[in-house]
Amino acid sequence: MKVKRNTLLLIACLVWCAAGFNIFRIGVLAYPAYITVWNLLLSVVVFAVFQKFIFGKLVQKHTARITGYAEERQFFLKFFDGKAFGIMAVMMTGGIGLRVSGIAPDRFIAVFYSGLGAALLLAGIWFGCNYGKAALAAVKVQERAEGKDV
Repeated sequence: MKVKRNTLLLIACLVWCAAGFNIFRIGVLAYPAYITVWNLLLSVVVFAVFQKFIFGKLVQKHTARITGYAEERQFFLKFFDGKAFGIMAVMMTGGIGLRVSGIAPDRFIAVFYSGLGAALLLAGIWFGCNYGKAALAAVKVQERAEGKDV
């Protein structure tokens, strides 16, 4: 199924928000027994590191790739490239494996997943903002083409 190029940004928004919300929820549900100032600060550090060095760059990279497509209609899974799908699969498999195996203690799940989930959720929100900007720009271009004042 092909969708408009800008719709890929909306799909990325929905996928990342869903993933971020679910991971954040897992962390928050594990947190009540481990709420300390130290753990909350560690969650903020996890959030900041993932947002600054991974997800912030990922949003910029994929937004530029998507908006740079020459053809207006694209296959709906092109909101990611192959490498991003691979990273997502490794992260999901690793996360599920850690929780199911019991290797990671609940404190780790609470602290790490809360920070990671918040960073993923923010990345999804940024994709949504980029979708809104692209949609607004497309409307302005259409209005100019039709000779309407903007």
